[in-house]
Amino acid sequence: MLSADAVKALIRDVPDFPKPGILFKDITPVLKSPPAMEAVLEFMAERARKLRVNIVAGPESRGFLFGMPLALKLGVGFVPIRKPGKLPWRTRSVSYDLEYGKDTVQVHEDAAGMGDRVLLVDDLLATGGTMAACASLMESLGAEVVACHFMVELGFLEGRTKLAGRAIEVMFRY
Repeated sequence: MLSADAVKALIRDVPDFPKPGILFKDITPVLKSPPAMEAVLEFMAERARKLRVNIVAGPESRGFLFGMPLALKLGVGFVPIRKPGKLPWRTRSVSYDLEYGKDTVQVHEDAAGMGDRVLLVDDLLATGGTMAACASLMESLGAEVVACHFMVELGFLEGRTKLAGRAIEVMFRY
């Protein structure tokens, strides 16, 4: 397992992606490294164990990459939160505003319920809109969202404001 500094060194900056003026934080080198992924998952698991969650949920697609192995590490179930039209059974939806438009996330109606303690996981906290919608979606099923965990936070985008009052853990803050 790598140190946090060694993991952070793998995150590369890609200037002007996806458009001019954006400095993109590329985590694919972390995904490629089993010791780096183990370090990230252990960071999240160490903080999650005390929360007594019984469900880890994450939005597609990178929430899946971190959420499913974290759920296995914690010995709990994983719930995928998807874009519309991707889930085969009855769904619940929440729509939210983007910088230029709207988006929607969905989950199966039976994905969680009263008494469930949910940890939401994603790779990156940017503006917070997606994770706020995911929290609202899980709470609409009767579950309690106990925390949100991320590998990276872009603090200058102030995503925490949309998650006000929620416990948030991040491994790296830029």
